[in-house]
Amino acid sequence: MSLVINTNLMAINAARNLSNSFGALGTSVRRLSSGLRIGTAADDAAGMAVREIMRSEIAALHQGARNANDAISLIQTADGALGVIDEKLIRMKELAEQAATGTYNSDQRLIIDSEYQAMASEITRIANATDFNGIYLLNGNLSGDTHDGSAMASTGKMKIHFGTGNDCSEDYYYIQVNTATASALGVGNQSAAGGAGYSISTQSAAQHALDALNEAIVSKDNIRASLGALQNRLQNTITNLEVQAENLQSSESRISDVDVALEMTEFVRQQILTQSATAMLAQANSLPRLAMQLLGG
Repeated sequence: MSLVINTNLMAINAARNLSNSFGALGTSVRRLSSGLRIGTAADDAAGMAVREIMRSEIAALHQGARNANDAISLIQTADGALGVIDEKLIRMKELAEQAATGTYNSDQRLIIDSEYQAMASEITRIANATDFNGIYLLNGNLSGDTHDGSAMASTGKMKIHFGTGNDCSEDYYYIQVNTATASALGVGNQSAAGGAGYSISTQSAAQHALDALNEAIVSKDNIRASLGALQNRLQNTITNLEVQAENLQSSESRISDVDVALEMTEFVRQQILTQSATAMLAQANSLPRLAMQLLGG
């Protein structure tokens, strides 16, 4: 190599190596400080694409678990109200049993019937008033066989969406709650006139009301049993979603997260190369001064 002063090839070469080592050192610092192997698309274009898909799936799974938990809270709200309705039906059956015996006169049966009707009115009030986040649960709004979510407010049975797609066999199912008003249960004077549970003002009516109340209790129990089964199913769904999210998070970590031990080794290597290149650049910059000796400087 010629001794020249216009072009210092050694310094250019050392500067290039310094730039490369310093850039690699900067990459290591970024990875170690962020904990991510993939910080930009340039780090791993294909890996970044896979990672972002996984991140969206993980976020959707976590939200799906929250959706299922909200549905459990809704079911518990409905079940709690049905528990109170259960108490009212039991009291109504007690009153019907009382009115069915012959030791009471007509005036006394009317008094008993007034409490009976008050219990029926309370059942209807509870059914019409029980709501979760503004969604009424027991008044028949969720009893429809067909779900329609195309409008601002959905109608029919409630769709609980927890999966990451839109496949009915995998990503959602429905909560259907039958009406629990007194008229729907067939008790009290809000039910069909002449029905078995309409009144207990006479001994005969009270005796027929016992059968109607048995049917009402069974109908109410069917609603509660259906809700209980759905709650258990949702709890199992949440467990499955959490396992899915955990495994997907593990896969995403292997793609995205930096191996600190390996990256620290690379950091030290690039740090040594940077220091070495800096020292050699200083030496290369001083080499043209040798020409001064030949010029008699």
